[in-house]
Amino acid sequence: MKRRILVVDDDLAVLLTLKAVLELHGFAVDTAASSAEAFVRMKSGVYQMVISDLRMETEEAGLEVLRAAHRQAYDPATALLTAYPPSGEQRDGQQWDGEDWSGENSESLLIKPLGTGDLLRQVEALLIRHADKQVRQRSSAAKAQDANRAG
Repeated sequence: MKRRILVVDDDLAVLLTLKAVLELHGFAVDTAASSAEAFVRMKSGVYQMVISDLRMETEEAGLEVLRAAHRQAYDPATALLTAYPPSGEQRDGQQWDGEDWSGENSESLLIKPLGTGDLLRQVEALLIRHADKQVRQRSSAAKAQDANRAG
């Protein structure tokens, strides 16, 4: 079964290019051209990953998309796509250094322009890290349940 990715970007050229590249490499890709469209797609589909542009209708529309992705029961991996990574900027008390965006619900930062090889490597690496994290979380939850039953 193909892994499903939702790509969200208001730039149609970027959206269609990412869709074509990812589909050529074996992914099933749905697209959304706005955060509102992304919210609808996330409710009606199940995705292994959501990639969202940061700046769309608002400066932080992409972060809203990723927050909504993490509220989905299927818990997708998330990546923020931007041509303008903040460097040393502070938001909500969180230091954004171009590396750690986890405080804003993004597991990875993809910086435009992004070559095909880099895109595919980063997507695959993120999917693997995310799957490993899910396994660890399930294992911890199972151990906690076992401890509760025993105690």
